[in-house]
Amino acid sequence: MAASLEIPSRCVIWFGQPPAAERGALAAAGWQLRCVSPAPAMAIGLRGRDHLVAVVDLRHLDAEAAQLLLPWIEKHHHLPWLAVLPAGLGSPPPAWGALLRACQDQFSLPMELPDLLSAMQRQCDGDDVPLAANHNGGGLPALIGNSAPLLAVRAALHKFAPVELPVLVTGETGTGKELAAQALHALSGRAGKPFLAVNCGAIPANLVQSELFGHERGAFTGASQRRIGLFEAAHGGTVFLDEVGDLPADAQTSLLRVLQEGTLERVGSNQPLRVDVRVLAATHVELEQAVAHGRFRRDLYYRLNVLRLPMPSLRERGADVLLLAEHFLRAFRQRHAGRARGFDPGAHEAMRGFDWPGNVRELLNRVQRAAIVAEGELISAADLDLAEPDAPARRALLQDARGQVERDVLLQALRQHGYNVSACARHMQISRVTVYRLCRKHHLELPAQR
Repeated sequence: MAASLEIPSRCVIWFGQPPAAERGALAAAGWQLRCVSPAPAMAIGLRGRDHLVAVVDLRHLDAEAAQLLLPWIEKHHHLPWLAVLPAGLGSPPPAWGALLRACQDQFSLPMELPDLLSAMQRQCDGDDVPLAANHNGGGLPALIGNSAPLLAVRAALHKFAPVELPVLVTGETGTGKELAAQALHALSGRAGKPFLAVNCGAIPANLVQSELFGHERGAFTGASQRRIGLFEAAHGGTVFLDEVGDLPADAQTSLLRVLQEGTLERVGSNQPLRVDVRVLAATHVELEQAVAHGRFRRDLYYRLNVLRLPMPSLRERGADVLLLAEHFLRAFRQRHAGRARGFDPGAHEAMRGFDWPGNVRELLNRVQRAAIVAEGELISAADLDLAEPDAPARRALLQDARGQVERDVLLQALRQHGYNVSACARHMQISRVTVYRLCRKHHLELPAQR
């Protein structure tokens, strides 16, 4: 495998002191933070290899500190300058006029923090991947949201991307494992080289070797010409193996050879070929259990599980579900005409309370369908097919179900003990009085009462 490639650092010079939540978001987006308090003799060491952005935080700078910044901005006018304003400010005070004119854009935090991060990223001239962009052309965005689990994923991506080691991406179906792999590739030194993905479970077992590693002409019936496999085609880039646990045994052996030696052999050939690829793999099943049951090679598992990236389920991401839903709706409106332009409060409540077994992919499908069927400008819970019976009806149904179960258990215990109340009470670990009360409640007659 190739040696690790150095990625230029991204540094934001922040004039002020951002709160802890904003510091975490900056770190998760891959930014090194250098906080500066303006002073008359201010000097900042600027390293030439860094990508630099300067942010003036006017929430925490008084008028005197803002004036001290003006000469420094003039001296370093080549830097991209962005301004942060207090939320709900309205018209900025006149004293800030000259400073704001020197800034390319201004943002009100914390509400516009994602917009600020996007602007900072654009100032890097596209050196890094926009992690909130659509990477697969199918409407499923990568890593939109501000929840703690997602910030942890973003931070891990920036740590793992420059390192030339395999990454095992785990998580439920629909959590965006392939999108995370695309981000790892785009943030790495292999960006611009091929990124090839394959679902190992979707290839017939007898064709896996040929699809991944290629074959020679005449290697088997129907092999009328040489075929270049996925790994050869991705030379210099990245291969993403989705559902890697479904690989048959012979393909597992060949993959282990690629990881250990950087070589492969086409089917029908004994000539090793060198390939330079980084392998990313994903699974929604526990590979540890597959190893324990002999369905997956233990040595291959350890080769793939060098770095591990767990993708959180949508139900773990809190308010991210609303951000994603709004994003999906905006993306749909850009492609299709429709009346729906937002979600009503009932839809918000339903989305926050739903379990989302299909994760982000299910949310995308529901929002797109709702945008088509909605009659008004605001999508409802019913449009999302998330409407439930009203609360009183739900409580009544639940009480009826509990009552029936309670009656069945009591009647079974009475019959088992020949309608002996004392024995029934001991069996159910309740008092005799409670047994009599439950019999009256469920209209059950005891033999002695006849």
